[in-house]
Amino acid sequence: MIIQLEAAAVGRPITCAGVSFFPLYIHQPAVTLGAGGAGEMQITEHPGAVVPSLRIENHGPVPVLLVEGETVTGGNQNRVINVSVLVPARSGVDIPVSCVEQGRWGGGSDFSRSRTFATRRVRRAKQVGVSRSVREQGLKRSDQGAVWASVEHELDRLGVHSPTNRFDQADEVFERDQASAAAVELLVRRGPLPGQCGIAVSHGSRVVAADVFATPELLATRWEALVRGQLLDVPHGVRSSPSATNALRFLRRLGSATSDIVPGVGLGNEHHVSHRRLIGQALVWDDALVHASAFALAA
Repeated sequence: MIIQLEAAAVGRPITCAGVSFFPLYIHQPAVTLGAGGAGEMQITEHPGAVVPSLRIENHGPVPVLLVEGETVTGGNQNRVINVSVLVPARSGVDIPVSCVEQGRWGGGSDFSRSRTFATRRVRRAKQVGVSRSVREQGLKRSDQGAVWASVEHELDRLGVHSPTNRFDQADEVFERDQASAAAVELLVRRGPLPGQCGIAVSHGSRVVAADVFATPELLATRWEALVRGQLLDVPHGVRSSPSATNALRFLRRLGSATSDIVPGVGLGNEHHVSHRRLIGQALVWDDALVHASAFALAA
């Protein structure tokens, strides 16, 4: 049980292009973490350069959070982070990742963090595989074939042509579609709200995803990238209204579900939730929630 989510509160949503963003609020002891800004953290290929692993070095004085679903570009292939990782201060760890590009292997060692999170379908496909891997093998690997298939589906759905199926080329949508770009601009300007720690995302009354962070500051550092990822997933033909009750029910379902609890890659413990209606992860450190995410399975 993820206690902090049981007591979460939901605010009034902002709706753009049929996607509703509910602000989420949690109450827990203060947590001091870094966001991995310029000069604070370095992401490189693992020595020996293997697909499912990257190396993270934290040069700062406090632990740094990397978030499940973040994409990084460069190296030999673009990747998405499999699980949220809290990297100890002045330390380094090897993190599990999945490839979100096919047909390229080479080009360098260093990575930069993308402006856009992976879409919910890509994150969901990844989480389903990671949860199964944790449960059956004690590993944190995705089903790479399922992730590639999900990336290909998303690019095709968005009308983006990429010779190497690079997920980051989905950003073309914001360059060619003025409505999508305007929605991002509006949401970046209006959020996050004071005290807001997360978002629940719905298409009409159907809640499809949620992300919750330890502090408003951590959410703020990921806000635009999260918004961009969700706005790549604009629904069609929405006929129902967003429901705060449904958003709260989704969050409490995540918080109360049983989970497989395993040591984190860095600090803390991971909760891997496999519920009949959602797939989710949470990272908890010293009894404080660091990050949680969940995706509806039927959406």
